[in-house]
Amino acid sequence: MAIFLSFLLILLFPSANAGWPPSPGYWPSSKFRPMSFYSGFRNLWGPGHQSLDQHALTIWLDRTSGSGFKSVKPFRSGYFGASIKVQPGYTAGVITAFYLSNNEAHPGFHDEVDIEFLGTTFGKPYTLQTNVYIRGSGDGKIIGREMKFHLWFDPTKNFHHYAILWSPREIIFLVDDVPIRRYPRKSAATFPLRPMWVYGSIWDASSWATEDGKYKADYRYQPFVAKYTNFKAGGCTAYAPAWCRPVSASPFRSGGLTRQQRRAMRWVQRYHMVYNYCKDPKRNHALTPECWSK
Repeated sequence: MAIFLSFLLILLFPSANAGWPPSPGYWPSSKFRPMSFYSGFRNLWGPGHQSLDQHALTIWLDRTSGSGFKSVKPFRSGYFGASIKVQPGYTAGVITAFYLSNNEAHPGFHDEVDIEFLGTTFGKPYTLQTNVYIRGSGDGKIIGREMKFHLWFDPTKNFHHYAILWSPREIIFLVDDVPIRRYPRKSAATFPLRPMWVYGSIWDASSWATEDGKYKADYRYQPFVAKYTNFKAGGCTAYAPAWCRPVSASPFRSGGLTRQQRRAMRWVQRYHMVYNYCKDPKRNHALTPECWSK
């Protein structure tokens, strides 16, 4: 009877089984040494809203400015991660981001792979948004590929490691080495293949960031602060020889995710995913052919 009741509870209240994700069994971040901020990055904008102390970079947004940074080198594949802690309280309208982009090289026609914390209101959890753009938004057709999550921990309490693993065959988003999303290469038209730089930023996106712009940035609560540390970036730079071997999220030479990693990812998507663009009936899926086989 106890087993039956437990099974019934899981069916009726699936969140009751949603504690901490299963172990992925493999930790890609352990394959890369931490790097200092200044050895791999530089300030991009808002230098007066950026400080470095004991290897932790702090950036902040107030009425006058936000701040951003950029990697010194562009990459054509690799593992890119940082441990991040975001601010508690009212942060509506504020975006804290860690992402890949080639917008400066291809303005209006760029590729981008995003990890973004969407600011929130009192008492509500942060939303972690992952997104992929392919060849830009200059024609007015912004085709985002958003998947959003409410994390299984409070990202304001401690640093957690967020990473993008980009290979010629797939993009994997990871949180504390747990895969939360895999974006496969279905065709050259739906996958970023041009070199990208690594960026981080904090900025005001009041028009859309929190509940589609319902709640705006409120500068009574400024400054809005984000902290980054434990930077990791490794892979094939844009200047590497053609035989440079892409990094993998797997212990297998062929790459891909192990069965245990896939199990952990399915758990996260079952219990913590709150939006999947492929399941959105309001979207025009003629523009996202990678969804057709899902």
